[in-house]
Amino acid sequence: MAIQMRNKRDTNFSMSSMSDMVFLLLIFFMLTSTLVAPNAIKLLLPNSNSKTMSKQTVTVYINKARSIYVEDRKVEPANLENILYGLIRNEQSASVVLRSDKTAPVQDIVVVIDAVNEINNKHNTEHKVILATKPKR
Repeated sequence: MAIQMRNKRDTNFSMSSMSDMVFLLLIFFMLTSTLVAPNAIKLLLPNSNSKTMSKQTVTVYINKARSIYVEDRKVEPANLENILYGLIRNEQSASVVLRSDKTAPVQDIVVVIDAVNEINNKHNTEHKVILATKPKR
């Protein structure tokens, strides 16, 4: 009397669930990649041949509408010195990278440089301002 098994094992592998997972992952990565914006402030940087690399501590942005941003926070020119000092007060020689739109007036750039120079004079530090540019083609 041979005992037979009622449940037979199916050796076939269903790929339909695997393809569903691949499409879901593809859609997820496509959506999240469009949300990533490394430079939230759109700027047209001036062109230059010089290459100066430095460890940046703070980034200041000036857009074509003449708005000043420290990192991603909008700042009034009168408060710029206090906000910059709050970010670099623990360092003796920090680098402030100035990313200015090429259509921004020179006066706005001078406002940022003056704020860093005032911090240097008041607190006897050696912070510097570096103007970011894009390479010439």
